[in-house]
Amino acid sequence: MNHKTASLLSALLVCFTSAVSFAGETIKIGALYPMSGRGGLYGQDSEAAIKIALQEVNAKGLPGGRKLDVIVTDDQSKPALAVTLAKRYITEDKVKFLYGVVSSSAALAVTEVSKEYKTIFVGTDHAATDLTANAFQKYYFRVSNNTFQSMAAGAMYLQDMKLGKKIAYIGPDYAYGRDQIAELKYCLGKLGANFEMVGEFWPKLYEADYTSYITAIVRAKPDVLVCGFWGGDTVAFIKQAKAYGLFDKMKYFHPDGGGNYEVFSTLGAECPEGLIMSARHHNNWPETKENADFVQKFKKATGRYPSYAAEGAYVGILVIADAIRKVGNADDTEALVKALEGMKMKFPEDPAGFQSYIDPKTHQIVQAQAIGVTVKNDKFPPAKYMLGNFKVYPADKLMPPQDYIDLLKRTKK
Repeated sequence: MNHKTASLLSALLVCFTSAVSFAGETIKIGALYPMSGRGGLYGQDSEAAIKIALQEVNAKGLPGGRKLDVIVTDDQSKPALAVTLAKRYITEDKVKFLYGVVSSSAALAVTEVSKEYKTIFVGTDHAATDLTANAFQKYYFRVSNNTFQSMAAGAMYLQDMKLGKKIAYIGPDYAYGRDQIAELKYCLGKLGANFEMVGEFWPKLYEADYTSYITAIVRAKPDVLVCGFWGGDTVAFIKQAKAYGLFDKMKYFHPDGGGNYEVFSTLGAECPEGLIMSARHHNNWPETKENADFVQKFKKATGRYPSYAAEGAYVGILVIADAIRKVGNADDTEALVKALEGMKMKFPEDPAGFQSYIDPKTHQIVQAQAIGVTVKNDKFPPAKYMLGNFKVYPADKLMPPQDYIDLLKRTKK
């Protein structure tokens, strides 16, 4: 073998070896979720949904034979811990994406890490509008609706259904809860609604006893109580409020996270009838093949029906995979940002004839919202009630206008 032939064979061997190594590359995603306590179900359901999405994505394949892998760590919904974990993911685990997060406070902390390290952060759960408004940064994208979208639909529902003029509000005392009432007031004002706030109540997150708040709400005599809790706090409040007869004295309206499946599955037959609610995903709406398929895949994989968090965690993986396919790799972060901006994709929660899309200016997913009323429905056990009599509000009517975003930037400097 002459020198030229040996050199050629050596070069071919190097190329072949590099190609084999390249084809086996794993693209790591660092996910943060609470895995225990009142928020633990969301983390567990998100992890289960991620596994379903990974099977689909990796079976379909990515450019160069790459595979996605997701590391899930318990952030306990604590901002400081979430920051520590996010930095570790980037510097030690070499993840290409940050992912998940249930608590808006934790997400607001993690988005700063994302910005500092120029690492894309795909939010799948938290809903504080701040993240896509005054705290917006180019590496953050959200694949679930924010509170403004929910409250915009809620304001229209209050007007459409003529539920009453006197409004009280109760919600958790941090960004998620504070945003909701500010947004509801703004949207009602834009609609020219004639309303009066007769009380605002701010228990801490994971409050154990709502007795003092319930008695104060009853004394305020609102026509409508708007609630801004999520998860276990919603269940605890409803159980305690029912014991005091609160739902016989006023309308109960929970336009963001009240109608989550886990609320109904936990309450069972204790769920009051006639509560007005919505959620970021409904197991029984829309009645499309895409939604039915997702719900059944989750049920088959876990033996239970999904909480709302599962759908966001599922579609986020599909969104990342689609961006990687468009770019051809996961190394060009700036190209991935461009691929994600304006991306359209059919989500399980999309009604027939509509596709969710990412707003290129705010990086917020744009989606329709459905508000319903609790009615007897035992098709999704152990729940005995689900939402029905839905009223649907179109996606293009729900995004915060620029004047509201400018207002947030002025007031939260």
